[in-house]
Amino acid sequence: MSEDRKKTTVQAPPPQEDRPKTEAAGGREDFPEGWSPWREWDLPPSIRDWTPEEGERELPERRERRRSPSSSQSRERRAPRKAARPAERRESRSPRQAIAQKRLHFRRRWRRIVRENKAHRFPESERLPIQLMLFFWGLLPMWGSLLQERVLQKNSASRQKSAQSAQKKRRWRVHPLVFLTGGCVLAAALLFVSTYTNGVTVTYDGKVLANLADQAEAEEARTELEQVTARTLGRSFTIDDSLIQYSTGLLRRQDLVDKEVYEEALSQEVGMVTTAYCLYVDGERIGATPYKGALEQLLEQMRLSATNEGTISVSFAENVEVKEEYVATDSLVNLGYVAETLYSTKTAEVTYTVAKGDTWSEIAEDHGLTSKELLALNPGYDIDKLQIGEILTMSASVPYLTMTVVQQEHYVDSVAFAVEYTNSPDIYVGDYKVTSAGQFGAADTVANVTYVNGQETERTVLSSVTLQEPVTEYRLQGTKPRPTWLPTGSFRWPVTGRITSRFGGRKSPGGIGSTNHKGIDIAVPRGTPIYAADGGTVTYAGWMGGYGYLVQIDHGNGYVTRYGHNSSLTVSVGQKVYKGQQIARAGSTGNSTGNHCHFEVRYNGVAKNPLNYL
Repeated sequence: MSEDRKKTTVQAPPPQEDRPKTEAAGGREDFPEGWSPWREWDLPPSIRDWTPEEGERELPERRERRRSPSSSQSRERRAPRKAARPAERRESRSPRQAIAQKRLHFRRRWRRIVRENKAHRFPESERLPIQLMLFFWGLLPMWGSLLQERVLQKNSASRQKSAQSAQKKRRWRVHPLVFLTGGCVLAAALLFVSTYTNGVTVTYDGKVLANLADQAEAEEARTELEQVTARTLGRSFTIDDSLIQYSTGLLRRQDLVDKEVYEEALSQEVGMVTTAYCLYVDGERIGATPYKGALEQLLEQMRLSATNEGTISVSFAENVEVKEEYVATDSLVNLGYVAETLYSTKTAEVTYTVAKGDTWSEIAEDHGLTSKELLALNPGYDIDKLQIGEILTMSASVPYLTMTVVQQEHYVDSVAFAVEYTNSPDIYVGDYKVTSAGQFGAADTVANVTYVNGQETERTVLSSVTLQEPVTEYRLQGTKPRPTWLPTGSFRWPVTGRITSRFGGRKSPGGIGSTNHKGIDIAVPRGTPIYAADGGTVTYAGWMGGYGYLVQIDHGNGYVTRYGHNSSLTVSVGQKVYKGQQIARAGSTGNSTGNHCHFEVRYNGVAKNPLNYL
C-alpha cells in the first residue's frame, strides 16, 4: 500500500473493572441494553460494526486469494506497467495538464481528509503541510474553550461589580419622604407657572376692558381700530390717550384675551363704529344688523314664502351676499326695515330711442308720464322738434330683488280646434261667416312654469294627455271685392301736427271751450287738409255750435269719429268715404283760439281717448 494511505489503529476494549455492571442473578456481568464496548471508541464503522461470525466467514477467502500464485504473478506483471506508464505520461503531458493533474490530486486528498474527519477516523499523513493543518485543526476546540472561559470570567466580574454598586446604593438610600416633598414642590411650581403669567390690564375711561399678554399687542389693536373707524366714517379719528390706562401685573392665563376680542370691546366702548353683518345686492348695501345669521334667515324666509309642493327651484337674479365688516353705529337697522326694502322697488334709469313718427306726447303717454314730467327728465329738449335716433331718459321702478321661481304644474289645458274655410261670393274679401262653431278639446298637462316676481315668463310642457278631442269649426270666407269705404278696424292720424290740448280735464284757454275735453287738439296752419281716420258713412257735415264746421263719420262697427273747427268742408251727409280721404280743411271756427283740428273718437256714444287708438 502507498504511504499516503490511511492507517487505522484499533484499540482493545476496556478492562473488565471499567465496564458497567448490573446486579444480575448469579453474579454474571451484564451490560445495558444496546451497549457495546466497541462504541466507546471512535472507530471506523467497518471495524466498529464487525462481528466474529463475519470474520470467520471472510478470512478463509482472503487467505486463498493471497496464496494464489496467479494473483501474485498478475501483480508482478502489472507492477512494471504501472511504473512505466507515469514516466511515459509525464513525458507526453504539457505543463498545463500537469498543473491540472496536481489540482485534481490535491482535491481528492482534501476530500478524503474531510470525509475521514467527519467519520472521526483520525486522518494521518507523513507530509508536513497536512500535518500542520491537522495540528491546528485539532487546536481549534481548545482555543474555543479558552475563549469561552475568558467571556465567562468577564461576565462574572461585571455581575460582581453590579452587585457591589447595588450594595453601595442600598447603603446610600434616600428616605421616601424627601422624594415626596421634592415632587410636591416641583408640581406646585409647575402649577403656578401654568396658571399665572405676567400681563397687562387695559382700562378705558375707568372701566376694565381686557387683559392682554403685553402692552404692544394692546397698542396694535388700538391703531387698527383708529384706522378702521377713520375709513368707515370717511374722516380722521384718534382715541384720546387720557382715556386708556395700562397696568402690568401677575394675571391668570385663562383671563387673557386675543387682540381681536380686545379690539371689539374697545370699539363697543368708543361707540363710533361696530362690527355688523351687511346685506349687499349687486354691490349695493341694503342694511346692516349686529346679529349673526339673521340676514341669511331672512333670505331663506323669502324663498320659503314663494315655495309650495310643486316648487322646483327658487333663486335670485341679483348677486346677493352677506359680509361681516365695520359700519357706523348709527347705520344699524332692524330686520323689518331690511325686509321692507327688499320687497320694495327702486328707481332705475330707462332710456328710449326716438323712432320715425314719434311725438313727445306719444312717448310720454307710452311710458306713463306727462309731457311735463318727461321734459323734467330730459331738460333742454325741444318737444316740437324731435330727431330720429335721439335718446330720451325715462324712469322705471324695479324691485331690489328679482326672485325667479320654477314650478311644476298639473292642469287641464284646452286644445285648439281646427278651422276649415269655404269660399263665398256673397261675403267681402277679408270677412268670414261661421257656419258650424268649433269646440275646444281638453288635455291633462304637466308643465314647468317660470315666474319672475310673480309674472309668468316661460312655460315648458313636459307631457300632455288628451281627455277630449276638439271639434272642427267651419267658416265661409268672402271672395267679393271689398269697397274702399268699408272700415278697416284701425284709425290713422287725421292730420300731422303738435298736440296742444289732451283728452280729459283741462283749463279752458281764455274761458273758451269746455274744461272736460272730449278729444285732442292738433295745431296746424289754416287750410291744412283733414283726412278720414277710417272708412265709413258721413252722418253729419255742417255747423255745430262750439265745434264750428264739423264732419262726423259712422264707421259701422260702433265707432264714430268727429273732426271740428274746420274752415271748410269737402264731403256731404250720406257720402261713403274711404280711409285717408280728404273730408275738410283746418281752421278756427266755433269756440277756438287758433287754427287746429279737434279730433274725437266715440264708441257706442261714449267719448274715448283718441291716443289709445291712433
